[in-house]
Amino acid sequence: MNDSPGWASPGSPSPSDDQGAGAPRPSGEQGGPAPQWSENQPPPGQWSPPAAQPGGPVPPAPGWGGGGPYGGWAQPPAPKPGVIPLRPLGVGEILDGAVSTLRAHWRTVLGITLTVSVVVQLVQILLQRYVLPQAPAFDPNASPSEVLEQAGESLRVSMISAAPSMLLGLTATFVTTALLTFVVSRSVLGRPVTFGDVWRDARPRLVPLLGLTLLLPLIVLGVTAVGVLPGLLIGSVAGAVLVFLGGLAALLVVIWLTVRFSLSYSVVMLEGQGVRASLRRSAKLVRGSWWRIFGILLLTALLTALIAMIVAIPFTMLALAADGEAMDSVFSGGASQYSWTFLIVSGIGAVITSAIMYPISAGVTVLLYVDQRIRREALDLELARAAGVPGYGSASPGDTTPRS
Repeated sequence: MNDSPGWASPGSPSPSDDQGAGAPRPSGEQGGPAPQWSENQPPPGQWSPPAAQPGGPVPPAPGWGGGGPYGGWAQPPAPKPGVIPLRPLGVGEILDGAVSTLRAHWRTVLGITLTVSVVVQLVQILLQRYVLPQAPAFDPNASPSEVLEQAGESLRVSMISAAPSMLLGLTATFVTTALLTFVVSRSVLGRPVTFGDVWRDARPRLVPLLGLTLLLPLIVLGVTAVGVLPGLLIGSVAGAVLVFLGGLAALLVVIWLTVRFSLSYSVVMLEGQGVRASLRRSAKLVRGSWWRIFGILLLTALLTALIAMIVAIPFTMLALAADGEAMDSVFSGGASQYSWTFLIVSGIGAVITSAIMYPISAGVTVLLYVDQRIRREALDLELARAAGVPGYGSASPGDTTPRS
């Protein structure tokens, strides 16, 4: 009996045994052993490897791949019903799986990401044009005190302008994570993906995901405040040094927490956990693999940043060239008053960038979650069963996503 697909255990029937009891045997073999075989044959399934001769090579033990193609069984390739093989993944396989999901289900993926990106950019353009304050002009002939005043005003305007951008970014992350998580999970199983299926799976988990999406930035702000606030209260040079050291310590803690909780989004969506339970679950899955996950997330961030530069820089240059006043203000240090032409052209570049970055980031995060569960909990067996791979049993009705 073949317990694992792709290889047979010792003593299992060979293909020639299909003749069975009812099949006629060749002439000369009726009622006796095969020609030129000894009549003292071991019973089926109870053989042992030959003993080693003194001074001779040690025969290989039976097993996967032992002794080459004639000394054992070669380990079969892992089943691959979807975009990844169902086994522990390497870095390249995780990145390739994210890109393969984008290629295989590009209509659904781009439909989601383009819609979210266009809405976000439209709101951002309207805010920049009518609501947010413009960057103040810089006077190169100003006195040192005036330079400090201009720098403070510029910082204030930048912080005010960054708040809506951060809120819009959180909104885009919330929507794309909710929907793309199920796109990736279905692509792992090789299942067809439609927006209706994705929305039906994601809708019951939107409230916990929203809570998690709001909680994680609050944790980051709290850690940053604890690190920086004492130095700000002290003031003077000593306070500035304390702000620097506290900010550096807060940055390290934020990085550590970001990696520790990086799988919580997938836990919320795919396991149906609550906010606090998802954080604990993510920490458990990451434990012992922090540096590996950190390296993969850092590599993904660098690749997406490179893609963003490649796409966004040409559109920004084109927008500056189309808007002569904006180009003049950049080189003269004047107040930045961008026209509709500049905002629209640069917004198109931002939409294209986001439509590429969101699927890759979401895909890597979900596949990291799947990989950690394969390594720790043998999730590959459940996924193979859910995908209907022969030899792994049958999936339960309605099982379309990996769940604990």
